[in-house]
Amino acid sequence: MPPIDLSALLSASVGKISVGDILTAVIVLVVCLVAVRLLLKLIRRLLSASKLDARVQKIILSGVRLVLYLLTAIIVVGSLGVDMTSLVALLSVASLGVTLAAEDILSNVAGGLVILSAHPFTIGDYIEASGTAGTVEEITLNYTKLVTPDGLLVMLPNKSLADSQMVNYTVLGRRRIAWKLSASYNASTQAVKAACQKALEATEGILEDPAPAVRLSAYGDSGIEYTVYCWATAEDYWEVHFALAEHLRESFGEAGIEIPYNQLDVHILGDRS
Repeated sequence: MPPIDLSALLSASVGKISVGDILTAVIVLVVCLVAVRLLLKLIRRLLSASKLDARVQKIILSGVRLVLYLLTAIIVVGSLGVDMTSLVALLSVASLGVTLAAEDILSNVAGGLVILSAHPFTIGDYIEASGTAGTVEEITLNYTKLVTPDGLLVMLPNKSLADSQMVNYTVLGRRRIAWKLSASYNASTQAVKAACQKALEATEGILEDPAPAVRLSAYGDSGIEYTVYCWATAEDYWEVHFALAEHLRESFGEAGIEIPYNQLDVHILGDRS
């Protein structure tokens, strides 16, 4: 058997690509795949050591994997001697078109990543944003689902949540209740404060620290305005809020304190003819 001419074998070509180029591309592919695997393993460890949400880690890892495999394909094709200028230009135009077409979706995804990484609220928090208030039911990459107090499911785009002012009523664990009510000018300040204090003592769920307070806050046209302050846990807020309103009215009635209201006096003039 005649000896195999290795140089002639490597110089043999399929079209414009030689066998040597194919073997080089295979070696490059193997090296790139090993490098990708090692890089992904390193990135996975770094993400696990971070405080990022598990969903954010998964998204970042998927994006890095896609980019690395795309670079691997470009390198391998380039090792075959193929001109990559046109391909890179085509990929750039395609990515630009996809970006413009999915601008709103990408903006919502970016907002979702901000929310998941910054943790301005979590599942179960009661928040108010973009004119809507409700309990957070679910956080996805595109939308955040809220359940309003009247039983409606509202889906807010994450872009609007990330860009607008948002109030989290739950995160601090307690909320302040403030009731403003008027008392007649005939009632003494101490009597009104005593009636308010009695209502506070009768209401369950009020926190002792910070301590409740009653303040004379304004002088109205028909009465003096008082403000009653107290604190409750986020879970007990509404129960305490309404219970205190009922006890205030009962306490004022027991103390004989009049709650004034606007009155209109109508004078009927007789016929002057």
